[in-house]
Amino acid sequence: MTNERPDPDALLARVRADEARAGRGRLKVFFGAAPGVGKTYAMLEEARARRAEGVDVLAGVVETHGRKETMALLDGLEVLPRRTLEYRGVSLQEFDLDAALARRPGLLLVDELAHTNAPGSRHVRRWQDVEELIDAGIDVYTTLNVQHLESLNDVVARITGVEVRETVPDAVLDAADQIEVADLSPDDLLQRLEAGKVYVPEQARRAIARFFRKGNLIALRELALRRAAERVDAQMRGYMREHGIRDTWPAGDRILVCVGHNPHSARLVRAARRMAAGLRCEWIALHVETPGHERLPARDRDTLVANLHLAEELGALIVTLYGLKATDEILAYARRHNVTRIIVGKPTHPRWRDLLVGSLLEGLVRGSGDIDVYVISGDEPEDAPRRAGRREAVAPGQYGWAVMVVAACTALNWLVFRHLNITDTAMVYLVGTVLVAARARRGPAVVASVLSIAAFDFFFVPPLFTFTVSDVNYFATFGVMLATTLLISAYTLRIRDQAEAAREREHRTGALYAMSRALAAAGGATALARAARRHIVGTLDADAVILLRAPDGTLTSADPGEPPLDEKELSVARWVADHGTPAGHATDTLPAARGLYVPLAAPGGVVGVLGLYAKDERRFDHPTTRQLLDALANQTALAIERAQLAERNAEGRVEMEAERLRTSLLSSLSHDLRTPLGAITGAASSLKGEAGDLSPGARAELLDTILEEASRMNRLIGNLLDMIRLESGSLAVKPDWQPLEEVVGVALIRLDARLKERPVTTSLPPDLPMVAMDGLLIEQVLVNLLENAAKYTPAGTPIELTAVAGEQAVTIAVLDRGPGVPPGEEARIFDKFHHVADGRAAGGIGLGLTICRGIVLAHGGRIWAENREGAGLAVRFTLPTGTPPPVTETEEATPAAE
Repeated sequence: MTNERPDPDALLARVRADEARAGRGRLKVFFGAAPGVGKTYAMLEEARARRAEGVDVLAGVVETHGRKETMALLDGLEVLPRRTLEYRGVSLQEFDLDAALARRPGLLLVDELAHTNAPGSRHVRRWQDVEELIDAGIDVYTTLNVQHLESLNDVVARITGVEVRETVPDAVLDAADQIEVADLSPDDLLQRLEAGKVYVPEQARRAIARFFRKGNLIALRELALRRAAERVDAQMRGYMREHGIRDTWPAGDRILVCVGHNPHSARLVRAARRMAAGLRCEWIALHVETPGHERLPARDRDTLVANLHLAEELGALIVTLYGLKATDEILAYARRHNVTRIIVGKPTHPRWRDLLVGSLLEGLVRGSGDIDVYVISGDEPEDAPRRAGRREAVAPGQYGWAVMVVAACTALNWLVFRHLNITDTAMVYLVGTVLVAARARRGPAVVASVLSIAAFDFFFVPPLFTFTVSDVNYFATFGVMLATTLLISAYTLRIRDQAEAAREREHRTGALYAMSRALAAAGGATALARAARRHIVGTLDADAVILLRAPDGTLTSADPGEPPLDEKELSVARWVADHGTPAGHATDTLPAARGLYVPLAAPGGVVGVLGLYAKDERRFDHPTTRQLLDALANQTALAIERAQLAERNAEGRVEMEAERLRTSLLSSLSHDLRTPLGAITGAASSLKGEAGDLSPGARAELLDTILEEASRMNRLIGNLLDMIRLESGSLAVKPDWQPLEEVVGVALIRLDARLKERPVTTSLPPDLPMVAMDGLLIEQVLVNLLENAAKYTPAGTPIELTAVAGEQAVTIAVLDRGPGVPPGEEARIFDKFHHVADGRAAGGIGLGLTICRGIVLAHGGRIWAENREGAGLAVRFTLPTGTPPPVTETEEATPAAE
């Protein structure tokens, strides 16, 4: 084994990852195939061992399910008390996350990672609680069954017929620091079930009949072991990358087959499939796209596409790489992914080509190291295209350009021949051949080189005007000219191909970047789909349609202006949405369809379908185009899913807010109605039961109590009705010009009993103008403000009511000397159901000030509150004065008549 120097970029990434993990806790998952295999038991055993080592262990939540041996392991461990939550009249016991964070143990046990928390908890799922604990630096042990993994949810449903609704994202398991598999054979697990060691007998019988069938358990066990093996393999490859280990560790087989445009590649693909099936291992079909790929004729491209499709059908992982040298890319990929066997075809081209451009086979064999290289040959298929002339034909104009350049160089040399050295003449021809090589293909460059040598010999090498050479040293000159031309032509062609490949990659990257910017700027799933469609049409040069999937499974076009699909095409799109695989044109599923339909698959499922209609029937056959299409589809799907999740979150917040308001309303009503009802009931009972024994004064006091509490209830119900009218927009303001003094007087009379223990002073200037207002509504505003002041001030403290006339409005203020409100609460006290968060308990439903704001705004004024200097609160509102109506002669004469 050879350990080479690690990649600096990999080291930097590792350092950053270590910095990100600094201060975080560690997560260990006890992973199993089904309930009862011993996950919780293994977790508790290891927790007891850690406790014996001196670690502070706390059992946050452990589900023993009544198993005696599991309960025995809890003895001696500190158990965190659970939190009680009330939900629909039922008391639920849940994990207390806040208590665990406050306790901060060295190791916390949190059973059943996929558990759904009761409503009212901070997080919906328990794995979210665990993530917060890890972020807080607390080590966590937890348990998880394979059927709860999100990526395997549908597989488990098909195997067992039971759809598991509590799932955990695969990223949570992948991010775990350790995974320990708790394994038990299906026969032993069934024995445990029958013995009542997993469920109570009645539940065990139902479980054996449904979920715990032996075939189900075998399949689930294989899924769990495979998933754990994938995790171990990923850890091993990560270790090899971190330590710069480039040799292959044959801990498990992985096969890589090299696929090209040669018809023999189909045989290689089938051989790789048979080898992978025999070894029961993963296999990869890899194609390296070099700069010269764009010059392949259409026939070879079709062969390449067919070979890759065959590999995909046989279950290979398809990988397409870009590079200057195929050998280096293949070996680098093989080492990164711990490939143990490479399958390559026996070369069929002439040997001289290997001498000029190098041999892929020889490069793989010499650079493979510990990787085995298998060379496979076979008879060429009868229908295989001939390999002769496989490069694209060169345009005749390029040969004409070569002849013209040589003629121009000859003319230039002839004009200045007498002033040039013979070597300089040769250099002029060399410059001309380089110019041809830079603008044409290899064939015209070779022609230009040969013609240049012939012209140089005929016109400038003695004896002139013959092809006879008197000095043999000129043959070396001719050879150098030819070799230089061919070399420059080869390198110029390679650089041009690289530039074309770079431009193509830049085009793809720019398309993805532009699309990501457009998706980031769009809002809502429909707008995102429209923006994505515009970019897909421009990038892929094909018409497109995006169908969004509704929660009930129906597909609707993101752009209503687009013509609807016919029933045939729509049925193909439905099939794609249901199965999550492409179908339609250029596929093997429903190929008669007019369009190619690709699922917009996101982590949460298929969110829609992308339909593409290209003028060129073979537009999407090329692997590079399909990769670009897949990238655009994935980007669109993720953006749409994020938008849909945001919309659902917004709806959820609205529902939560509505539920909170409803709860506050019911809670306030139950308190505020119960109090007056209790007083009325008590007073009425006293009047009825002790009518003969009561003095007239006591009887009058009881009647006053009934009247006062009934008035209080009437005001409360009136506030509710006013609030309903305000929110529905049915509150009608009927303004009338009237003096403010009358409205203030009526409001004080209504609250005479309520304000009898507080001195109330009014300050109303005699020159107050008349105001156009709805007297009943403004009276209600004053009543609510005065009652609010009385509610939040001690008995005996003064209340002031003032009014000041301005140029355009009258400002009315209610001032008290109570505790005021905390800073920052001045505006919030006008919100519905809002109570000041300072511990005061004055009761009330929290609608009075909200109604005041609505009424004042309906009059065109404004209302605000501010703390007074010293102590107390001032609530002020304005009413526009406007221009009062002119006074008629009858109105002027009325006072004199009186």
